Amino acid sequence: MSRAGERLFHPLWVSGKRYYDLKSYFSNRFRDRVYKISVDAGFTCPNRDGSRGIGGCSYCDPRGSALRAAGPLPSVGRQIAAGRALYAHLRNARRFMVYFQSGTNTYAPLPLLERRFAAALAEPDVVGLAVGTRPDAVTPAVIDLLAGYAESREVWLEYGLQSVHDRTLQRINRGHDFAAFQNAVELTVGRGIRICAHLMFGLPGESDGMMLETVERVSRLPIDGVKFHSLLLLRGTSLHAAYRRHPFPLLSCSRYVDLVGRSLTLLPPEVVVQRLTAEGYRDIFVGPPWVQNKLAVLNRLHALLERRGLVQGAAARVPVPAAEPTGSGRPGAVPGRGNR
Repeated sequence: MSRAGERLFHPLWVSGKRYYDLKSYFSNRFRDRVYKISVDAGFTCPNRDGSRGIGGCSYCDPRGSALRAAGPLPSVGRQIAAGRALYAHLRNARRFMVYFQSGTNTYAPLPLLERRFAAALAEPDVVGLAVGTRPDAVTPAVIDLLAGYAESREVWLEYGLQSVHDRTLQRINRGHDFAAFQNAVELTVGRGIRICAHLMFGLPGESDGMMLETVERVSRLPIDGVKFHSLLLLRGTSLHAAYRRHPFPLLSCSRYVDLVGRSLTLLPPEVVVQRLTAEGYRDIFVGPPWVQNKLAVLNRLHALLERRGLVQGAAARVPVPAAEPTGSGRPGAVPGRGNR
């Protein structure tokens, strides 16, 4: 919650930031802190097994989570227990959302998906699911399954998009086009499932205008959240091999912060900003070096927003309303963009 006397830029943004962060969303939705526990359910990817393509996205670490390298995967329940113990020790956490992160977490037979998701929701302190997937890996049956959970629990479906530019998607071997994302959103909207789009800046061949166009076009769709991060160049990926043959410029921190700051102004004010930057995989990380210091990146972004007077939604088609006093909303009353 915001501190006494601290200005609220929007009635939903109760953390006092110039954008709608995930902490504010959880506070509005649950009147409590909620922590994400990442789990690896052992799913593969249709862009690796030949269903959509071979080799995966050019920037992607093929190893998956660190758990896969350590041996047989623990059960979903055991992974949740480990995450719970860690957050309880560090943050005195009491409520959790389980994030199915590694692989494509809708790409499996429906009974197997149901067992994995039900195992997570069986935990009494788990308030819901976040399911990471690809826009070309959802079916009406999968949406029906998740919509059933969403009748009583929080459910987010996180679609990896990265860019709206089909030429870029082809260059990085995504295995789908922007139309696939639009179709996935259309399939998901109105089912009680909240939609989060993953966007990446710094992809080869993209100008600042192209990256901002991605944000602007995605913001027109009925999404509920967004995650931003810079391209991470990782050793052992096909993109790194291409970089070694023909080096291309990686984003500087100042350019990235400028892009994110301008992007926030394009997002409607009720879209939840779930991530603003991502750290590198240290054992295979190549660059850009500044992403390894997440706190410094966030501090630079917050300073830029303050210096320029930027707030989320300032340039969006939906204007930012005047701020209201903290606590004006009802518990659990969190506006969406048509998903409820």
